[in-house]
Parts: sequence; C-alpha cells; structure tokens
Amino acid sequence: MADKSRYQAPALTKGLEILELLASAAGPLNMSDISIALGRSVSEIFRMLQVLEEHHYITRGDDGYRLTNRLFAVSMGQPPVRDLVSTALPTMHDVARNTGQSCHMAVASGAEMVVITGVEAPGLSGFAVRVGYRRPLYSSASGRILLAFQPSEARRAMLEEIRLTGVAIDEAALVAQLNRLIADGGGATASPVLTGITDLSVPILTAGFARAALTVPFVDGPASRLTLTASQNVLRTAAAAIAEQLAPVVRDGAGANQHVESAA
Repeated sequence: MADKSRYQAPALTKGLEILELLASAAGPLNMSDISIALGRSVSEIFRMLQVLEEHHYITRGDDGYRLTNRLFAVSMGQPPVRDLVSTALPTMHDVARNTGQSCHMAVASGAEMVVITGVEAPGLSGFAVRVGYRRPLYSSASGRILLAFQPSEARRAMLEEIRLTGVAIDEAALVAQLNRLIADGGGATASPVLTGITDLSVPILTAGFARAALTVPFVDGPASRLTLTASQNVLRTAAAAIAEQLAPVVRDGAGANQHVESAA
C-alpha cells in the first residue's frame, strides 16, 4: 500500500496504541477493555502492559490500568517547556500574591490543553488547578485562548484535531467565540466545572501567536485582594511581561506588535 510505513515495529506500535488509548479514556481500563478497544487479542497486549508498567508509564489498580505522569515528566524536560516554566513562574507568583488568587499556565497538546505549571493562592485556603490537568481545547478557558490566538493555518489544524476526536461541536459558534476573545484580548467565563469561579484567561504571545495561556480561576470572597476587573488587569500585565522576557519586542520603528487575524 502506498501509504504504508516503510518501517514496521509491531511491538512499539502496540505500546503507543495502549498509551494513546489510556490517555483518551475517561477512567481506568482493564485488559479486556483495552483488547476490545484496540481490536487486538489479550495475548498481544499482555506483554506490552507488563513492560509499560515496569517502566512506570502506566500503573495498575483494582479498577484497571491508567497512565502515570511519567510521559508528562519526560515532556517537561524539553528545553522549550522548561524555559517557558522557569521564565513565567516568578511573574506568576507576583500574580498570586497581588490578587490573592491561584494562577496556572497551560499549553496546547493535540486537541487538549494541559496545565504545565501553577502557583497556589496565598493564605490558608484557596482553589488551584493541578499540574497535568487536561481538558478539550474548545471547552476550557485556557484552551479557547490557545485556539483563538493562532495564525489561521495553525487554528485550522487544531480544529481538525478536535474533529478527529469524534466530538460534535458547533464550529461556527466556537469560531465566533474565538474571534470575540481576540477582540477583547482575553476572556472571563464562568467555570464549566465549579460554580462560583470565573476563569480569567489571557494569551502569552510570542511572534504573534499564543505560546501559552495564563489563567486565574477567580474566586470572589474575603481572600480576594482585588476585584475581578483589577485581577484581569494584573493578569494581562503579567502575560505581557512574560512574553517580553521570552521574545523581546523588536523596536525597529515599524511597529513590531503583530495581531492574530480572525478566522472566518
């Protein structure tokens, strides 16, 4: 077949299929579940599961197999991600201290956003999103920011990733929402997960696109040191400061700031 790979590594293929299946699963899967989902016999996947478990990529509990954070830890070792985190953290600590809220940063990973670092709210109590937390791009504040602030071709590719998941979404409504985020320079939306939390999210722009999304899950109450609007302003200033450290603006007199065009 013309589209068949020149090189075959059946064992590696099976291992990757298992990892991708567990990554997309809503909960742990037992061996029978994995066998049926992949269309492979139990004997085919048994050794793969054993090896993946021995290398700590998956773990087995009473309810089945699930991914560990090992893949996430491996990816975090990449210089671009490591540099992004180390650059952003001091400013994120300032955001948490000034607003009295937690703060986290997320990047795109396929059709999802994943939180790569976070700072908890100061004080004895507060709400924070854990590192490694994932949600579909279209259904999270951070994810929509990552979708919105992209060049047209990159956005189309990300939307195609979403289509390949098989989830039906109102794409026209989503694009309209993304274009409003661009016009506003960010967003403030009610959390789809918890009542009483407003997700404030802005892009960290480098070369005119969102390299990451900076988000505060705003909780209004005695622990909050600023209003929602003031917290938004702090967040915007922080994102701009991080972006400037990552990729200093070229001051050549031509007006270096680039704007992402709305996708029709």
